[in-house]
Amino acid sequence: MGYNDDAGSRGKKISIIVISTIVLVGMVGSITYTTIHKSDPSEQPELQGGQVYSSNKGVQSVCAPTQYKKTCEESLASANTTDPKELIKVAFQYAEKSIGDVISKSALIQEAGKDPRTKGALDVCKVVLNDAIEDFKRSSSKVGEFDVTKLESYLDDLKTWLSGTVTYQETCIDAFENTTSNAGERMKALLKTTSELASNSIAMVSGLSDIVSQLTFTKSTRRLLLQQSDDIPSFVDDETRRVLFAQGTTLAPNAIVSATGKGQFKTINEAINSIPKGNNQTFIIFVRAGVYNEYVVIPKRVNKVVLIGEGPTKTKITGNKNYADGTNTFNTATVAVNGDYFLARDIGFENSAGAEKHQAVALRVSGDYAVFYNCQMDGYQDTLYVHTYRQFYRDCTITGTIDFVFGDAAAIFQNCKFIVRKPMETQNCMVTAQGRKDPLSVGVIVLQKCQILAEPAYIAAKLATKNYLGRPWKEFSRTIIMNSVIDGFIDPEGWAPWMGTFALETLYYGEYQNTGPGANTAQRVTWKGIQKITPQIAESFTPGKYFRNDSFITTYRIPYVAGMMP
Repeated sequence: MGYNDDAGSRGKKISIIVISTIVLVGMVGSITYTTIHKSDPSEQPELQGGQVYSSNKGVQSVCAPTQYKKTCEESLASANTTDPKELIKVAFQYAEKSIGDVISKSALIQEAGKDPRTKGALDVCKVVLNDAIEDFKRSSSKVGEFDVTKLESYLDDLKTWLSGTVTYQETCIDAFENTTSNAGERMKALLKTTSELASNSIAMVSGLSDIVSQLTFTKSTRRLLLQQSDDIPSFVDDETRRVLFAQGTTLAPNAIVSATGKGQFKTINEAINSIPKGNNQTFIIFVRAGVYNEYVVIPKRVNKVVLIGEGPTKTKITGNKNYADGTNTFNTATVAVNGDYFLARDIGFENSAGAEKHQAVALRVSGDYAVFYNCQMDGYQDTLYVHTYRQFYRDCTITGTIDFVFGDAAAIFQNCKFIVRKPMETQNCMVTAQGRKDPLSVGVIVLQKCQILAEPAYIAAKLATKNYLGRPWKEFSRTIIMNSVIDGFIDPEGWAPWMGTFALETLYYGEYQNTGPGANTAQRVTWKGIQKITPQIAESFTPGKYFRNDSFITTYRIPYVAGMMP
């Protein structure tokens, strides 16, 4: 963004210079940290012992952009530093410890976990709260590794991981839905302070992130990746490059899976278990055509796994765990991806439980930097759980009925098909249910150059049901649909409420230059949260812009457009 050279703009320039100076010395946080550009001497901080700020003022400045200031100041009460960067690290470490305390105290409500659903909810909490602790740990480490030459990706990592801490805590609370005891309310009370700490942490880094996004960076916004990128991340080794980028050559994976016994392993889990402990190189698993009846888990910290099939309808992983039969939604996933830098290509994921079994996830993605190319996700309710972090989908097909793409990841779908299946006679269908809990978190579902269609069997049935683009699962739900084809089965109102007036003023829903008989916005709902999407806003949600560092996509030879698509 440019500024005119007048008296009013000079103050803005000075502010930018001051902020940039802070960045260069590694003082990461909100733009409110500094007041040294003020001209009133009475507003200048006192110099004591060579320090610019008193400890109290340092804490106040760090906490200034947060929503829960009292909680913020309490978390920094014992801090013996005036360096904003160090204060942020203290805040992260305090939050980390607080969540650990919640895990310890959760044992006190174990007595309430006599019914299976409550016990299952507590089990989910143990997993996701430990994941939240891990995100605070790596955020704290990231602050200590400040590198001005990688400023954009540095800030994006922090915001993404801190958003993860919010999502994980909310996942714990959600797990208690429809339980019979008061354990859910007790857990919610335990997580009140830690949820505030997580929200505050995002606010601490968001101010600076907003300023950086306004600075001028020269970056191409449209690339069709049909060749190897010149900027290959270090995690991709030479052999993997050769395999992934080769055309017309024999695939040389690390492991081959074949249900008929023509590979090293008969199951995908066996291949995953063969990955060396502490492996730090891309590990390619080739899965031959066939139907694999197994529940596959890519564990946390098992990173850089590449899963390649022989086609999304030829190589299929299937299961049927579901909520109606007693499994928590989080654990119904046929395939759960928890490791970072995961790539799936030419493979199908299915939950065959059926519409009558309600929540039944085919694929849950809880790993950062996940890429899916030419894959298919089949299910009914809750087919694809885009749980958290950064995810990119290209040329994929997702089928389902209710909320069949849901979660709080920064998930961008490019050139994908969303096919609504025939539901039960009393079920209305929603394509998306985005679950952003905090207004500053990175969560969003973006459909770019996609198709929203209905399967022929649904059209032929002529049910008296309605179909919508989405509904708000959480208060700050955010979904953008642009340059896509929307078929005529979508209700003219476009979007459905979750319950009453919940989130209708705080959600962020937008449509931009869509086509098809269902794309007419003349009769759309007029909630306060419905946005008018300008070309500039639309471009800001393209993968090259939104991900800031999109090298996790450009690494692989897949079709990809970083900016707007015609």
